[in-house]
Amino acid sequence: MMNKKRKVPMRKCVATGEMKPKKELVRIVRTKEGDVSIDLTGKKNGRGAYLSKDKEAVLLAKKKNILANHLEVAIGDELYEELLMLIEKENKSI
Repeated sequence: MMNKKRKVPMRKCVATGEMKPKKELVRIVRTKEGDVSIDLTGKKNGRGAYLSKDKEAVLLAKKKNILANHLEVAIGDELYEELLMLIEKENKSI
């Protein structure tokens, strides 16, 4: 019997352009109403953008306004702060 390896879903980080397993990225989603939030489940409805769970990637996305362009909506500093806090928390738990 062959041992089938489960296919790992890959996604592209909008900041770095790297392909990574979905679990290593965080999804930011914009709803039809234009609300932007961090989607930890990866299942929320709306347009999604993936970012590496990496401080540099978040700062690059902020500097170049990548998320705003990708999601076609203005992104406040609060979202970036939230992302950075999330990444720091995850890095401490490793």
